[in-house]
Amino acid sequence: MAERATIQRRGGLAALVGAVAAAGLLAFTPPFEDTKLTTYRDIAGVLTYCTGATENAAWGKTYTPAQCRAQLDRDLERHAFGIAQCIPLARLTDGQKVAFVDVAYNIGVSGFCGSSMARRTNAGDMVGACNALMAWNKITVLRPVIGEDGKPVKDARGKVVMRKGLEEVRGLSRRRQAERELCLKGLP
Repeated sequence: MAERATIQRRGGLAALVGAVAAAGLLAFTPPFEDTKLTTYRDIAGVLTYCTGATENAAWGKTYTPAQCRAQLDRDLERHAFGIAQCIPLARLTDGQKVAFVDVAYNIGVSGFCGSSMARRTNAGDMVGACNALMAWNKITVLRPVIGEDGKPVKDARGKVVMRKGLEEVRGLSRRRQAERELCLKGLP
């Protein structure tokens, strides 16, 4: 199977997911990611450029629209190839391919392949797999610990004590809902 996937990968995104799903991804992903021609920090603090690209990001670089489009093509292909290693793409509808490649682009291939989305897909529970998209609408944030007096708690060195937590992001909730709708389309 890996040999077949490697051969298909050489054909680009359309060879992996089909022409309809490839076109769907290229239309679906950019509005949720936005395209910025310079590097920036995303809401989670990750150095990012173009249309949500993070690989080899370098602060202060500028990109052309053509470079950003080519990067998006490569990134979506890489993520499609990655999830093809853990779920059977051939059994998915075009909407499911768009939803799952898009979420993998956002959370990473390892996040997707280790998720209940992948487990449920492999078990044949497509409704459950599509519904599981909604669990991925949060980011990890650092917040100061607040004492009973309403002020930040400080440690013995006088530094504010911070706590990691998950917070829902409205934009991610909208994106996951749109992915879920695509994923469920045509299912009984």
